[in-house]
Amino acid sequence: MTKIEKIVLSYSGGLDTSIILKWLQETYGCEVVTFTADLGQGEELEPARANAEMVGVKDIRIVDLREEFVSDFVFPMLRANALYEGQYLLGSSIARPLIAKHLVGIAREVGANAVAHGATGKGNDQIRFELAVNALDPSIKVIAPWRQWNIRSRMQLLEYAEKHHIPVPSDKRGEAPFSIDANLLHTSTEGKILENPAEVAPDHAYQRTVDPVDAPDTPEIVTIGFDWGDPVSVNGKSMTPAALLTELNGLGGRHGIGRLDLVENRFIGMKSRGIYETPGGTILLTAHRGIESITLDRAAAHLKDEIMPRYAELIYNGFWFAPEREMLQALIDHSQAFVSGEVTLRLYKGSASVISRASPCSLYSADLVTFEESTIAFDHHDAEGFIRLNGLRLRSWAVRGGR
Repeated sequence: MTKIEKIVLSYSGGLDTSIILKWLQETYGCEVVTFTADLGQGEELEPARANAEMVGVKDIRIVDLREEFVSDFVFPMLRANALYEGQYLLGSSIARPLIAKHLVGIAREVGANAVAHGATGKGNDQIRFELAVNALDPSIKVIAPWRQWNIRSRMQLLEYAEKHHIPVPSDKRGEAPFSIDANLLHTSTEGKILENPAEVAPDHAYQRTVDPVDAPDTPEIVTIGFDWGDPVSVNGKSMTPAALLTELNGLGGRHGIGRLDLVENRFIGMKSRGIYETPGGTILLTAHRGIESITLDRAAAHLKDEIMPRYAELIYNGFWFAPEREMLQALIDHSQAFVSGEVTLRLYKGSASVISRASPCSLYSADLVTFEESTIAFDHHDAEGFIRLNGLRLRSWAVRGGR
């Protein structure tokens, strides 16, 4: 086996990855470089630096990836209107390939021949990280401590931490907390009472949104501008991708938009229940469909809807860097050439509803659809032949015996 010479660890600075950091140092006896990605998770990241320094890490990387995350990963996914199993906006799934990309990039830069992550053996993230690394640089070994070490319980984890003088926050010593993943697109909450799908999620399981019942009694109107399928402005103000999503997260969270209590089918083969909050993403998905409704040709729109479940499943299962995802992305992006204009929505009590849409590239013709006299020539008698031709096979079927 190839000797591990240097490792780049995807490092949050929390208890689990701090223990993993120490374990890697002990197990492989080599330098470990830590990489902490700022994806807009809303946490202070400097403690990650302090925790890494405490165990002797010399090369500590904390990288702000918020703009890249939204522009190069979230927005391409939103162009597809992607939803896994018809509901989930893929907030965790879409972050993993970006983290893996930078893990590989740093490994190449520092001469590391291995990368490591803290994903467990039961989850999807291990698959997403490792498939991405396989696609980007198959020469790099992936180390997954949760599949290799002999720690099998939370008590053993805490014992290891105390033995190696790794500080354990007081709130980590008692009952296991919710498992929370957060970034600029979403927050996911799993574990504890949520492991029983028959139990109602408690209020404190929600991190980013108010209960729609407690949301303002007055609706709020917001207008989103689009160019080539991507959102570029809120209420007429141009914004960078990350700033725009941050703004919409605030608006959506205040109105209780984007909550989802979901039992999903993990790629690894089990069902899991989680609470997802995607306030800004939910608003953007609704708005994007609104602008597409007047700018996309019918057949193009329907084709996008047909391939969307396959595209979403590829992202969920970890195939962002796979050729088939890139092929689908090329088709999707081509469809967005005329998806430009503005959509106005009403935010109220957990819902985001389109109330108007306008585009210089609109295919909608009021003169054509009006019930009043039209200046566009439309012969109503044409519909008779259209219907007869479409009904031909049905008539033949009926004559044969049909139903």
